[in-house]
Parts: sequence; C-alpha cells; structure tokens
Amino acid sequence: MTSSLLLSLTTFLYMAVALGYLCGLVFRSRPLTRWSGWLAWLVTGLQTGAIVLRWVESYQLGIGHAPLTNMYESLIFFAWAIVLAFLILDRRHPISGLGAAVAPFAFLAMAYASFGTDTQIRPLIPALQSNWLIAHVVTCFLGYAAFAVACGMSLIYLARKRSEGGASGEFLDELTYRTVLIGFLLLTAGIATGAIWAEKAWGRYWSWDPKETWSLITWFLYAVILHARLMRGWQGRRIAWLSILGFATVLFTYFGVNFLLVGLHSYV
Repeated sequence: MTSSLLLSLTTFLYMAVALGYLCGLVFRSRPLTRWSGWLAWLVTGLQTGAIVLRWVESYQLGIGHAPLTNMYESLIFFAWAIVLAFLILDRRHPISGLGAAVAPFAFLAMAYASFGTDTQIRPLIPALQSNWLIAHVVTCFLGYAAFAVACGMSLIYLARKRSEGGASGEFLDELTYRTVLIGFLLLTAGIATGAIWAEKAWGRYWSWDPKETWSLITWFLYAVILHARLMRGWQGRRIAWLSILGFATVLFTYFGVNFLLVGLHSYV
C-alpha cells in the first residue's frame, strides 16, 4: 500500500524531528530548533495526506472505513494528534525544550505502528460499522494528545533551569492546567460518544469492559487534578507530577489494557 510506505517514511522523519529538537536543546541552537519545527509541520502535512490516502485505499478495496479501527491506525492518528497539538501550542506559546519532550512520544508511537503491528487494511466487524466510532476515537485521541503535551510541559517544569531565558514556572504551570482542561473535556466527550456507540452496538451504555473501566479511572484522575488546582489551589510540582501520572495512566489504558486484559476494546 502506498499509504503504508508514506507512513513508514513519516516514522523516520519524526525521528529526525525528535533528534533535531533534542540536539537543539542540548546545544542551545535556536536555528536547529526552528529547523525542527519547520520539518515537523512538513511531516505532519505528509502524514495527513497518507492518512487520507489510506482512507481512499480502503474504499478501493471495497471495505470503505475511516483509518481508526485497529492498533496500527490508532497509533498513526495518536502520533499525528500529538504533533499537531504541540505545533498549535508552540505557534502561540513557544516553550524552550517542549519539542524535545513531546516529539519522542510521536516518534515512538509511529515506530511501534510501523514495525510492531499489522499494517493491512481489514474489513470491520458489524459492531464497528458506525459513525459513532469516528466521533469516539477522534475525541479520545485528541484528548490523549493534549495530555501528552501537558506531560511534556510538566517534564520541562520539573527539569527547568532558573534562567531569564527560560519559560517561567508560573507560565508553564498555567499552560499545563489549560492543556489538561482541554484534554479532560475531549476525553469526557470521548467517553460519552463511546457510551452511545456501545448502546447502538451492544444494547447497553456501559459494560465495565477493562478499557472502559481504565478510561473512567483516567477520567477521575484528571478530574482530581483539576479539582486540586481549582478548589485546593495546588500548583507547581504537585500538579506537574500528577500530570505525568495521568499520562502514564493514559498509556496503560491504551497499551496495558490491550495486552494484559481481554475485552471488547482490544486492538489487533
């Protein structure tokens, strides 16, 4: 498939982006960081085209579904969403070192997708043949992407040096909170659309499937972060550590549940 070849190329280009941001941070090279940003926009555009092409290819095969239905396709979309969320944030609020903290997430997702999963386009089972699938997956993974960027900012906050050129702790703390809030709202929408989809497909809104349960745990954890911030006045290192813990929970919900627990949401 042409789309698979383009997405494999995207994997190596994301590696170049991640290395560029890391080298720009280590050597304090603004030109290298700017170059990495331009390359990230270019690669995101290439990946967008490849995702659309894979969608077209599915129709050419007589299958015809959005490329969001298995582990390979969800990883591709996850990586795309992470980089896009970062680039939008970076355009409005450039933060030194954030690219080095976030880009590796996208590269690792793409690397696993390209070399550790089945890249073939497969027909959908009847339960997955629903427009609610698109709404559910898109909102969930956009939320996950926001949490990934928030995690990156938390890592920068914890590792930052107290220098005049760096982003202030207060600024990072506030931006992390806003990003977590956006992710929380998107995850809420994802859980809600997933419940509607489940009722249409299986006749019940909630079945305590392992991934449903861990999605709810993730939702509660981020609700605790927002509550601690708004009602308890928590800031700084405590929120940063909770943000990192939250993203670790996201990763377990996505990967750990899939490999360790059997349920309706297990990707192949």
